[in-house]
Amino acid sequence: MTEISSDAMIAARGLTKYFGAFVAIKDISFSIPRGQIVAFVGPNGAGKSTTMKILSGFMAASEGSAYIAGLEITANRIEAARRLGYLPENGPLYRDMTPIELLRFFGGVRGLNGRRLADRIDAVVELAAIRQVLEKPIGKLSRGYCQRVGVAQALLHDPEVLIMDEPTAGLDPNQIRDFRTNISRLRETKTIMISTHILQEVEAVADRVLFIHNGGLLFDGSPGDLRKGVSLEQAFYELTDYGRAAAPAAKEGANEA
Repeated sequence: MTEISSDAMIAARGLTKYFGAFVAIKDISFSIPRGQIVAFVGPNGAGKSTTMKILSGFMAASEGSAYIAGLEITANRIEAARRLGYLPENGPLYRDMTPIELLRFFGGVRGLNGRRLADRIDAVVELAAIRQVLEKPIGKLSRGYCQRVGVAQALLHDPEVLIMDEPTAGLDPNQIRDFRTNISRLRETKTIMISTHILQEVEAVADRVLFIHNGGLLFDGSPGDLRKGVSLEQAFYELTDYGRAAAPAAKEGANEA
């Protein structure tokens, strides 16, 4: 089992989740140090979203423990939430609000006010490039802009740890390029975990890859080590093909991913 190092900002120890008889994830362990950008990779249904929901405290594990900034998430939910920014896949937004209303609302929930709130709103509006839609109802925004509003909300309280589930879903190529640039800048102050099955994201931003398939962690290493002299697409195929035989306890095609 992975040891949790003293500088770990995101960590999992033996995470397992059952949905009835179905095993969504089994014995997932890893430790991510401060300042690292990690791509959490795997095919649809692999267990990525389930793992991230547990790490962020939105779902309880059946077995094992999750840690944010050294805090065990179930025992320190409020304090861990102060350290964490979380963007779920297709995260819920209040569609009748405008982005500026949403940011002010969540800022208040986070205990921000006055000049501190105004400064943080300015910072995330620029980072997410949403100034031109600040006064437009979220329900009328494109999927790409909704995703950017979600990123802004996740970063609003300036967390040390950022966990994002498919953050570039719905973005056009220019928006994706801007997102990658901004993520690279954030590495100076944050530890970041990004779930994706888009291999270009891995090469563009990640220091490290965690590859999950059929609920089991099959690879933990650098993008170069994953590639092993072949394309990332070929490495992805080989790992998922191996995973079918290596992890029979976890069924393919799960609704929970």
